[in-house]
Amino acid sequence: MTASAPRYMARFRCIAEACEDTCCAGLTVPISESRWSLLRQKVAGSPDEARVAALISPNPEGATGQQAGILGKRADGHCAFLDEAKLCSLQRRYGEAVLPDGCSVFPRVLTRWGTQVEMAGSLACPETARLCLLAEDALVREPVPEEQALRPQVARQVAAGDDVWTAHADTVREAMLRLLNRREVPFAARLYALGRLALDLGDFYFPGTTDGAAGERLTALLHEFESTDTLASLHAQLEALELPGGPWAGICGAVLRSREAAVSSPRFLSLMHAVRASYGGTDTHPDEAWRLHAARRSALESLHGERVHQYFLHHALNHVLRHPFTEAPSLLSAVFLLVLRASVVRWVLLGHPAVVAVLDAPGTPVAALDAAAVEAFQVVAKHVEQAPTFLDFARGLAGEGPETFARLLILVKGL
Repeated sequence: MTASAPRYMARFRCIAEACEDTCCAGLTVPISESRWSLLRQKVAGSPDEARVAALISPNPEGATGQQAGILGKRADGHCAFLDEAKLCSLQRRYGEAVLPDGCSVFPRVLTRWGTQVEMAGSLACPETARLCLLAEDALVREPVPEEQALRPQVARQVAAGDDVWTAHADTVREAMLRLLNRREVPFAARLYALGRLALDLGDFYFPGTTDGAAGERLTALLHEFESTDTLASLHAQLEALELPGGPWAGICGAVLRSREAAVSSPRFLSLMHAVRASYGGTDTHPDEAWRLHAARRSALESLHGERVHQYFLHHALNHVLRHPFTEAPSLLSAVFLLVLRASVVRWVLLGHPAVVAVLDAPGTPVAALDAAAVEAFQVVAKHVEQAPTFLDFARGLAGEGPETFARLLILVKGL
C-alpha cells in the first residue's frame, strides 16, 4: 500500500494531556462488532470487565457492523473511559488495538483514491489545527510510511465507476487545488473563480453522467481556467460587484446561534459569547455587525494580511483534501460548503477577543494572533462544520444551480 499526506499530518503527534481540548468530549463514538469483541476478550477476568459491559451499549438505532455499539459518556459529556490525566484508560491498559476506529484514527481522515490512500487531518484537533495553519509548508503533499496511515482498511473510497463524475474526479480536484494556490489574485477572487468553474462545469459534469463528450469539454474548461487572463477577468468582475454585507453577517450569526443551542462545551460557549459581544450583542443589527467586521478586516489586513491569508488558504486546501467533492450533489454545492465554512470561521476570528486586542495594540506579537486563529478554526471545526444541523442549513441555504452561485457571491464578498 502507498500512502500520502500533507506535510503537517506527517508531523502530527498527539500531545495527549498537554492538549487544551480533548477529542474525548462532545462526540458520539461508535464501536464495531469486531473491536467490541476484541475489547471484551482483553478485559475478561479483569476489574474492567464490568465497566466495559456497563459503559458500552448496543446502538439504540439497531445498527450493526461498524456502528454496533456506542461508548458511554460521563455527565460532563466526556468519554466514560477518559482518566484523570486526560488519557484513554483502555488504550493505556490494553493497547491501541482495542480502540474503536474513530478513536484510533482521529484526527486523521483517510480516503482511498484508486489504490492510493490519502491521509488528511481534521482541524477539530488543536494540534492538527496548529500544524496546518501556522507552518508555511504545511500543505505540501508527500509520501508517508504505511504505519502512519492507521487502519487504512477504514478509508472511505472515492466512488470508482464508468461515469464521468468519478472518472475525472482526481483531475478536477487537482485543478481546484491549483486554482486556490493562484496567489496573483486575492483569496476571495480565487473562491469566486472556483465557484464560476463549478457553475460552468455543472452543465455537463455531475453525478451519474455518461456523456462521452463530457471528458473533452471538461479538459477544455479546466484549461481555460488555468489562464492568467481568465483569472484576471474574474477578479475584475468580483471587484466590480457591490453587495451589502449585512446578509453575510446575518448568515454567520445565525449559524453560530443555532449551534450554541445544541452544544454544551464550555470552551465553545465561552468563545461564542465573547464573539457575539464583540459585535455588539444579540440585538445588534446585521448591518452594524458587518460595519464592525469590515473595519476589523481592513485593519488586520494592514497589520498581518499575509499571515491571515495563510490561515484561510491552508483551511481551504485542507478542506478540498479532507472532503472529497464527489460526496456532494454537485461540484458547485461542494464549493458553496467550503465558502460557507470559511465565512463562519472568518466571523469568529474577527470577533475573537484576542484579535480585537491585537488591533487595539498593533505591536502585539503575532503569536497572539496565531493562538486566536488556532482556537477559532479548531472550535468551529469541532462544533460547527460537521454538525448535521449545520449541513442541513447549508443545503437549504445553497439552493440549486444559478441560485447557489448567486448566494455564493454574498459569502465570497464577506471574505
